[in-house]
Amino acid sequence: MSEPGSVTVWLDRLKAGDRSEAVRRLWQAYFARLVGLARRHLAGRPRAAADEEDVALAAFDSFVRAAGAGRFPRLDDRDDLWQVLFVLTARKAADLAEAAGRRKRGGGRVVRSLATGDGSAGEWPVPAADPDPAEAAALAEAAARLLAALPDEPLRQVAVWKLEGYTNEEIAGLLGRSVPTVERKLNRIRAAWAGAG
Repeated sequence: MSEPGSVTVWLDRLKAGDRSEAVRRLWQAYFARLVGLARRHLAGRPRAAADEEDVALAAFDSFVRAAGAGRFPRLDDRDDLWQVLFVLTARKAADLAEAAGRRKRGGGRVVRSLATGDGSAGEWPVPAADPDPAEAAALAEAAARLLAALPDEPLRQVAVWKLEGYTNEEIAGLLGRSVPTVERKLNRIRAAWAGAG
């Protein structure tokens, strides 16, 4: 049974339509993490009018709207929630960076090749749509399957950190291990995922 105040309880309340308190509690629990995640995804990019807090706000808003509409069929616990929030935040950060790049390169009139990225063949307009909640849920489920394919929790944690944008050096610091140790773990993750595919 879930404890009162747990993420599972607030997710159940959100899905049941008890939005205000559920949203407030989930916001308190996850907003700072979303800002950090967005900051890592935007690192090294020129500052725009929008920043990591705007990305986190947009991702959380998309989540609340989609969850309230029942668009996440598998949203039962904190792991499911983090996967959905992770995907939404990463997509919003990518969209922000892409939009800023389009403005610098001609206001969306620029095209790129899907295959080469240089416009040499197969040119298509660069999309700028919000992530589809069904697509976000599918990506979250795929991420959950890949994480479940890893043999132990330490490898899962390294994989999550890498997906969140941490460098090998940062992961080594978090683990208290050397960079070569992190690289070996990443090679094990790649091998496990290649076998799972």
